[in-house]
Amino acid sequence: MEPLLLFPDPPPPVLAQSLDLGGYPWKAAMTAEEAAHIEPDDGWSGAVVCADEDPEGAFAFCRALRKRDLPMEPVLLLVSGLQLPDLELREDLFDDFCLSPFQPRELEARLKHLFWRTGRGTRPELVEYGPLVLNLETYQAGIGGRPLDLTYMEYELLKFLATHPGKVFTRETLLSRVWGYEYYGGARTVDVHVRRLRAKLGEEHANLISTVRSVGYRFGQPRWSL
Repeated sequence: MEPLLLFPDPPPPVLAQSLDLGGYPWKAAMTAEEAAHIEPDDGWSGAVVCADEDPEGAFAFCRALRKRDLPMEPVLLLVSGLQLPDLELREDLFDDFCLSPFQPRELEARLKHLFWRTGRGTRPELVEYGPLVLNLETYQAGIGGRPLDLTYMEYELLKFLATHPGKVFTRETLLSRVWGYEYYGGARTVDVHVRRLRAKLGEEHANLISTVRSVGYRFGQPRWSL
């Protein structure tokens, strides 16, 4: 996927973080000239322009993107609620807007809609379950828009569980499927990693991994209930 163009440079940390978690590659620029200088050979997949800190600079940036030989699209504009009146008569400068501070899931939904509407961009391979997102290309994970700082084996265990929601696995099966047949660790290894994962998922989401007594662990909801 071609990268998104962001304004300003550096972009707000929460925006960079949300795009990273969503698997969207990006580069930032402060001017249209700089954007042209760093533009990939295959072009940009679109632009996300933050107008809440420097509104006039942001609108000038959008205007320059639209005046290119091949006008940039899609352009998503991030504005504060107080800036909504500023959008009047500037509808030609952007394809959609999102109120800032934004919810990561709303930003994601709007980007998906824009890409679908313009036929541009593709998403990297993601595993999503409720608020959990795993990017299989970048080994990043997040829950509810919050990044998870996982070790390699914690990530691998969570990935395996999340790709088999509702299914119960014994500790021995998890050892063989996640750690590999050559691993000689005991069942306690699985218990320790599950405990750490629950702690990192946080109290609100720790129950994504359930203990099935005398058997093992299950991720998510059971496939059927009595």
